[in-house]
Amino acid sequence: MPTRKILIVDPEISVARAFGARLAALGYEVAAIACSGEEAIGMAAQSGPDLVLMDPMLGAEMNGLQAADGLRRIHPVPILFLSAEADEAGLRQAGMTERYGYIEKSSTDPELRLNIELALCRHDAAREASALEDRFFATSIDMLCCLDFNGYFKRLNPAWERTLGFTRKELMARPFIEFVHPDDRERTLKQNAEVKKGGQALAFENRYLCKDGSFRWFLWNAAPDSAGPVIFSVARDITARKQAEDEREQLLRELQAALAEVKTLRLILPVCSYCSKVRDDENYWQSVESYISRHMNTRFSHGICPTCLDTELEPQFERLEGK
Repeated sequence: MPTRKILIVDPEISVARAFGARLAALGYEVAAIACSGEEAIGMAAQSGPDLVLMDPMLGAEMNGLQAADGLRRIHPVPILFLSAEADEAGLRQAGMTERYGYIEKSSTDPELRLNIELALCRHDAAREASALEDRFFATSIDMLCCLDFNGYFKRLNPAWERTLGFTRKELMARPFIEFVHPDDRERTLKQNAEVKKGGQALAFENRYLCKDGSFRWFLWNAAPDSAGPVIFSVARDITARKQAEDEREQLLRELQAALAEVKTLRLILPVCSYCSKVRDDENYWQSVESYISRHMNTRFSHGICPTCLDTELEPQFERLEGK
């Protein structure tokens, strides 16, 4: 395993050199010694240390916390503050101990080694977890994103580019709502507001703009990050499913229309023009009385209507009387 390199930052050069000697005796390599935050940032970029030991009292221009934040931005390494016993309360009050570790300057060599190794182990574990997250983010088929509460994407995986055609830079340069279909924006903003209040988006559907002007349907699951104003989301392209659903609905409408037409046709009864018999569904001819009795459970009582009485029976009576 290569020797770990440590950058020492202390306004007192004699103190820094003394710590350097202790670190060398413990088997570490002193990457460089800096006396100010600005100098430390420049040296870190050149020497690439594995860890930084820093006195928090660096001066008025740049204090220890500012220097630590600057170091982490250009070279993300673990940072331990070198604190005198009287400085510990000040470190806690400034919030330094919540973000970075610290060790007393009066600590023994075993304590110094232990704190350094713990900081290095935590950093290595975090870096490996971050690398694993990056690999998962890059290879995911679904679209993963981090959305800031201000409405801009902070991070997107490559699946977004494959699906929409926009580059991730283009997607992150505009408010996310500009990519949502105009008809879906109102309910999308309402859902977004609920998530920002601590809720979740479960199986939420909306349409997103593609670079070619078309739209694709997304299915969303999202939840807010408890540690900061960020929403973590996963979206799945369900355009093919929505198209299949539309096709099924169209087919169902066509089938229902065809069924209604068949029912209408079934109401038309074929009747013989000569004998007035009716043809049933089984292609048999039967009298009207038989057909209606069979299908309507109706009984007939026979009589003579006035018209038939005048046209049929009266002439017969007249002929009989004439005889």
